[in-house]
Amino acid sequence: MVENASQSTQTPRLLLLDGHSLAYRAFFALPAENFSTAVGQPTNAIYGFTSMLANTLRDEAPTHLAVAFDVSRKTWRSDRYAEYKATRSATPDEFKGQVELIGELLDAMRVPRFAVAGFEADDIIATLATQAAGEGFQVSIVTGDRDAFQLVSEQITVLYPTKGVSELTRFTPEKVLEKYGLPPARYPDFAALRGDPSDNLPGIPGVGEKTAAKWINQFGSLDDLVARADEVKGKAGQNFRDHVAAVQLNRVLTELDREVELGRGPAELAREPYDVAAVTGLLDALEFRNANLRERLFAVDPGAEESEVAVAAGVEIDAEVLADGALAPWLAARAGAPLGLATLDSWQLGAGNVAAVALAAADGPAAWFEPAALTAEDEAAFAAWAADAERPKVLHGAKEVFRVFAEHGWRVEGVTMDTALAAYLVQPGRRSFALDGLSVEFLGRELAAPAEENGQLAFGADDTAEAETLMRQARTILDLGELFVGRLAEVGAAELLTDLELPVSALLAQMERAGIAADRAHLAALEEQFAVAVRQAVSEAHASVGHEFNLGSPKQLQEVFFGELGLPKTKKTKTGYTTDADALLWLAGQTEHELPVIMLRHREQARLRTTVEGLIKTIAADGRIHTTFQQTVAATGRLSSTDPNLQNIPVRTDEGRAIRGGFVVGSGYETLLTADYSQIELRVMAHLSEDAGLIEAFTSGEDLHTTVASQVFSVEKDGVDAEMRRKIKAMSYGLAYGLSAFGLSQQLAIAPDEARKLMDTYFERFGGVRDYLHRVVEEARIVGYTQTLMGRRRYLPDLTSSNRQRREMAERMALNAPIQGTAADIVKVAMLRVAEALTRERLDSRMLLQVHDEIVLEVAPGERARVEELVRREMAGAVQLRAPLDVSVGAGASWEAAAH
Repeated sequence: MVENASQSTQTPRLLLLDGHSLAYRAFFALPAENFSTAVGQPTNAIYGFTSMLANTLRDEAPTHLAVAFDVSRKTWRSDRYAEYKATRSATPDEFKGQVELIGELLDAMRVPRFAVAGFEADDIIATLATQAAGEGFQVSIVTGDRDAFQLVSEQITVLYPTKGVSELTRFTPEKVLEKYGLPPARYPDFAALRGDPSDNLPGIPGVGEKTAAKWINQFGSLDDLVARADEVKGKAGQNFRDHVAAVQLNRVLTELDREVELGRGPAELAREPYDVAAVTGLLDALEFRNANLRERLFAVDPGAEESEVAVAAGVEIDAEVLADGALAPWLAARAGAPLGLATLDSWQLGAGNVAAVALAAADGPAAWFEPAALTAEDEAAFAAWAADAERPKVLHGAKEVFRVFAEHGWRVEGVTMDTALAAYLVQPGRRSFALDGLSVEFLGRELAAPAEENGQLAFGADDTAEAETLMRQARTILDLGELFVGRLAEVGAAELLTDLELPVSALLAQMERAGIAADRAHLAALEEQFAVAVRQAVSEAHASVGHEFNLGSPKQLQEVFFGELGLPKTKKTKTGYTTDADALLWLAGQTEHELPVIMLRHREQARLRTTVEGLIKTIAADGRIHTTFQQTVAATGRLSSTDPNLQNIPVRTDEGRAIRGGFVVGSGYETLLTADYSQIELRVMAHLSEDAGLIEAFTSGEDLHTTVASQVFSVEKDGVDAEMRRKIKAMSYGLAYGLSAFGLSQQLAIAPDEARKLMDTYFERFGGVRDYLHRVVEEARIVGYTQTLMGRRRYLPDLTSSNRQRREMAERMALNAPIQGTAADIVKVAMLRVAEALTRERLDSRMLLQVHDEIVLEVAPGERARVEELVRREMAGAVQLRAPLDVSVGAGASWEAAAH
């Protein structure tokens, strides 16, 4: 990045950016395949632009700021010269829509942006820069268009990207002279002679930059050069005379317009504090999880200093590091008061259990203590307080508190609020529920994090500042909890928190502690098997082309596929023709060459090896794998897992089944039992749509997809062949997931017209489904959200977006969210019913995993029949649907053996 600019407290500093130019550079600097949201919105241009903006604001420290954008390619230049920019390629589909999102981010940051019909962004920048220089500003311009060099002066500097948008070169008058051999004012003359292929401005044959600069320096200006054209000798001189009209037109088009009517001048572009909630919400919607990017962006918020003042004024606490014997009376003095609780977990410090606990009351008192240093009386008092359901507790991330307190031997009851889960129910689309972010957004406070020393968190009773940090966190949790009571009531989600999400978090904590036994030898053998398959695929790939090459190098793959073998070209990217999985599948169908198939096998075997390798690394000392369940990741309410991610294990392949064979029943237990719902999404769709035909297909007791296929294709059930059934199965599930006709055509490898006809025929038979899918989108467009049977909302503001891509993605989410969300809620209810029944009937069997729609239990000796009956009963009774729930159960010594 550029070095820090010299600062002046007296001189105002204006930073101007060419938004479209920089976004386009960012688009090509970052691979689109690595930057997109879960619903497919590309974000590489937005991410790159945002990162560049944060860095430039940091380095330039402007007092004033604006961003200029192009409106279209039709400008006064294209009116003068119809071929202006005519050779530029079409805008990539992945780029479309991203500029609008950048505009939304700038609005949230309260950054003025300009776009004027008939003018380019550079004209707007030239106008503002010229005005600002005349008013005593120092001006910095960030643009990828070299025409801006004509603006450079002692007061105006151009920052030109030289590597994507991560490195900027500072162009001062001296730098322009060094680079081009002439002063900035003569740059338009120079550019007119040189031409510009990117703008489709023709140059003069045989005349390059050196000759152009020499002529300008020799004759003084382009006008003087034209007037004395006969003095230019040789073939170059003749070529100039032959093209003088084109050069003169180039000169007109290259000159930036410095008198665009804008309505605002530089003095009105003073930086303003961000709309923090809007910025955070958009970053979450774009799924920018990089904490460093957020930190850099918020570090240059002009309102940051004001926020720090608000913290000091708004979080007054009476901090107390409790001495021996002081905890019991402190708790007794606040017998009925809700307390916020924050913990510093020792696993953060490389040890175990709870390292420190902070408590805070609403009236100001806050306490801090180390559990390891408690007296017996204090520990008994704290354990009694934690287990007392009548003493309200407000937590952030209750599952982790449940888990680490259980490690210490403490039971936790009376949790009335989890601020992370509450934020998730209020804003399910956000991607971060960190306490500091919620504090800024909902309370307007910056919240300090515990200090670190040598990469480790630092704390201790001798460090009062760090103890106070944890106490302030506890107070912030309490204050957020009070705020979220009202927010949850506003969205009708109070019961979802207390009756579903909080109990589920307690159950998940138990499941994480239990883990599931792993057969290390079995998994090690699988890892070696996949490693052998990878090596075999490499050998076959080399043999297929007659020499060795790196299968992991996109560049070498392109050379082999499209150079040596001459295979059909795939989709063009910045680095060449793509060789991703979709491209390999396409090539496999387009050619008889074996390499695409070998490459697909190589990648799949390598992925499986990595999966198994990861599983082996997570086997704990007790021989079990303890995954971490996530409640706040999927906006639909589905659970997920990390370390390891159990959803990564293939469900329907032989390899996936082999991997599941490595999850086994543990010592002291009889068997594993698995249970899930049959076709739950389709049953939910039948219930929500109230389609009589689909409901009857479920209640008939016959194969659903065969029954539906017979109606769609107008044949008897025994006339339904495998292909018909496959198409209908894909259709039915596709509708539940918001699949379009085009998406269905891709999935079934049929023409889009055939897919559309299939959908039309389906809807003729099941009109209730068609009407429901139409209704749910239109209702969501009006109210702004969809809702599950249990009231879980999914907010979709993009349903009314003018951006077609964003609107269509929101429509697919609107189709999917009520069905997926209701299915997720049903599974959670089922988990709680099963767990409660196990406790009620005093069984020793326990729940271990929840993956996709499946529950895995470990059954104690002699309890299998009772557990199976209990699971079927409780899961089937989770909710009453018009298409009744159907539960499948299996048992065996491993997760695979228990499949059903």
